[in-house]
Amino acid sequence: MGHLSYEESKKLAVKGLGILAVVTLVEVFIALLGNGHLIEGFRLSHWVMYPVMILLSLYKAYFIVYNFMHLGFEVKGLRLSVLLPVTLLIWGIIAFLQDGYTWGKRRHDLTKQKTEVVKQTTPPSQEH
Repeated sequence: MGHLSYEESKKLAVKGLGILAVVTLVEVFIALLGNGHLIEGFRLSHWVMYPVMILLSLYKAYFIVYNFMHLGFEVKGLRLSVLLPVTLLIWGIIAFLQDGYTWGKRRHDLTKQKTEVVKQTTPPSQEH
């Protein structure tokens, strides 16, 4: 990036902002269309809408890191030293969310079992 003149750098930045604006507008359009706000009664499946939205967001993140943070112009070792920990962080967040979901579901099931046992052991005369 250091080899570009000021005008070339400015042109590249404006082009990048335009690309990000278009991708953001596509995301907003998909969200509005998918939730039935643009066409009455038409909704996109969550199995279609969510992956497309995630992929577009990941593209925007990649584009920002590659162009605006100049990581695309660095040596491979530096790129990997930045991207590998981020990948591990994302994996950790997904693992903790899954673990929390499993814990919450198990807690709900145990609470439900406990209330059923209490109802079964309570004599009818003590029920309200």
